Amino acid sequence: MTKRANIAFFVPHAGCPHSCSFCNQKQISGQMKPLKSEDIIKTLKGIKRETLDNEKTELAFFGGSFTAIPKELMLKYLKTANEFKDSGIFHGIRISTRPDCVSDETLSLLKEYGVTSIELGAQSTDDNVLKANGRGHTALEIEKASKRVKEHGFSLGLQMMTGLYKSTAEKDLKACTDIIKLKPDTVRIYPTIVIKGTRLESLYNSGEYTPETLDEAVDLCALMLPLFYENNIKVIRLGLHSGGAVEEGYIAGPYHPSFGELCESKLYLKAALIKLKDLPKGQYTVKVKQSELSKMIGQKRINIEKLKEYGYCCTVKSGSLARYEIEIEKM
Repeated sequence: MTKRANIAFFVPHAGCPHSCSFCNQKQISGQMKPLKSEDIIKTLKGIKRETLDNEKTELAFFGGSFTAIPKELMLKYLKTANEFKDSGIFHGIRISTRPDCVSDETLSLLKEYGVTSIELGAQSTDDNVLKANGRGHTALEIEKASKRVKEHGFSLGLQMMTGLYKSTAEKDLKACTDIIKLKPDTVRIYPTIVIKGTRLESLYNSGEYTPETLDEAVDLCALMLPLFYENNIKVIRLGLHSGGAVEEGYIAGPYHPSFGELCESKLYLKAALIKLKDLPKGQYTVKVKQSELSKMIGQKRINIEKLKEYGYCCTVKSGSLARYEIEIEKM
């Protein structure tokens, strides 16, 4: 049985002081009604402990700027969650918020109420891109907030987006390196999707905004992945979660229900080609970590077919290797 890694509650748009060009959290989360304490209680009471890995499971509040919602409501959510803190269901609380909404006073309060991880929606580190997309904060505020969160002893997560309005692949790669310098524990990467009911939809319809293609987004994120891992930063999400309202609200852009696997498959293909480039055409065995077999093969065996186009007929097998590591043997 696959055990859950988190218990997520969505507070769509709650506390958000700005309307970002790309954002329609109600559409993305599929949740149209405000979160109530009763919803938290009902969900947590209904969870079977055997479906959880307590050491990895966090209770998470996503979808809005958690620290910008009215203090009374924020504390009500946290108090409700804390009623279950000793139940063995989860080990900590994760929240997402804005870089300009984490004062020292707020962080002290979050620590008091059991919050262990804080994710900041950075999205970009280019001030012109941030301004064009209505973020309402600067790159400097991202830097200061990140340091503040770490100083207060929280696990820091940063969220970034590729293909934003007025951004470029070069600016996105710089955002990647800027984020690495801030030394977060985790990162989420979201290619920009045009969702109905957003300003980006209007910009797209007018021809002012052209989203990334799926191939462009996959290639770019595949470049970023190893940079994060080489710096001991865990990428915990690549692309929007699939299902429900995301597909219903989709207008344009590089959305794919298995976007993360596409990126990792691209990484494995590149790694295999690098190993094979100086070898004569022929038949080879490609060895990867057992859990990475499907990524090396690729969806619909696309990597195997690509290797054939280069003259290499490959069979993929498991070996005692690290993630993204490959061994090539002549058959």
